[in-house]
Amino acid sequence: MKNISILGSTGSIGTQALEVVQANPERYRVIALTAMHNDELLIQQALLFKPAMVVICNEKKFANVKHALAGTGIKVLTGEEALCEAASQAEADLVITALVGSVGLRPTIAAIEAGKDIGLANKETLVVAGELITDLAKKHQVKIIPVDSEHSAIFQCLVGEEENPVEKIYLTASGGPFRGKDREYLAQVTKLQALKHPNWVMGAKITIDSASMMNKGLEVIEAKWLFDLKAEQIDVIIHPQSVIHSIVQFEDGSMKAQLGLPDMKLPIHYALAYPKRAKSQFPRFNFLDYPSLTFFPPDNESFRNLDLAFAAMKQGGNMPCIVNAANEVVVNAFLEDRVGFLEMSDIIERCMRDMQFVGQPTLHNYLETDQHTRIFAGELVTK
Repeated sequence: MKNISILGSTGSIGTQALEVVQANPERYRVIALTAMHNDELLIQQALLFKPAMVVICNEKKFANVKHALAGTGIKVLTGEEALCEAASQAEADLVITALVGSVGLRPTIAAIEAGKDIGLANKETLVVAGELITDLAKKHQVKIIPVDSEHSAIFQCLVGEEENPVEKIYLTASGGPFRGKDREYLAQVTKLQALKHPNWVMGAKITIDSASMMNKGLEVIEAKWLFDLKAEQIDVIIHPQSVIHSIVQFEDGSMKAQLGLPDMKLPIHYALAYPKRAKSQFPRFNFLDYPSLTFFPPDNESFRNLDLAFAAMKQGGNMPCIVNAANEVVVNAFLEDRVGFLEMSDIIERCMRDMQFVGQPTLHNYLETDQHTRIFAGELVTK
């Protein structure tokens, strides 16, 4: 029986993680759940899974959650410090960090410092402060098990290959809803079009990131830290079927790939059960249903975010933090119809050029960079 804390339990990854837990009650027990704003779903989850603690970060929703769970024995907290408390519960064996955005940074640090293994679904944590997080994980002998399908695929391909150096990894991308479209077309797209991903069901922010290719850019930076790679060891290929989740190439030229249906419950279950592969009842992949698997190079001219992310990774320091903060601001603005699809890349690039660069950032530098970049990007949105 593994005790699981889920940070961000009401989002896409969090709800699917709870589906896996519910299907395997003999294997997993939930001890903490957190949500940013969705108090009603958090209440439902708490009543069903009976964790020791829940956290609703929006303080305006605290009274409603507290009242609904009165008499259950469930501890109800609110605020960012409470997130860190939920992340560092003594009873937890694994902390699933499924928060969206850089808000996941401090709770992830708290979990690592408490010696908790991490099921990482919050890629922004490594994008913002990859060196800090990986150094802390080594210091506290904590495992970081990726939950993103692409990084989970690489992680799985590397099991048993500890003595064999990696020559290159290939992160696959579906291409999103606008694969093959040019800049003239992209200049007119709406959020409703961008939110229609062809293969995956995800939250709004990550769906827009997938449409703009920023999600793949963030995954490139995340992969650098997860697998200790250089920029030239990471490549991206467009694979519309989303069956091959990623590929590892070794120094002898051999390649290993992890395949499966585009279903996030598969990598979630792998992270929960690791190092074992627990039996599941999920649908099985059938090659006969996919007689053709295709691959294309990314269109970096139409989708500039991928190049911006590579540039940030190569520069290092706080530059990935700048990119992430600016992206969170412009995605929110796009969802509110305040910027166009192509304008998002323009604003991110402007932030990369004008924000103060710090080559050896501390946690304070990261937090300050995040705050200042959000303010600057917000000003650019309103112009």
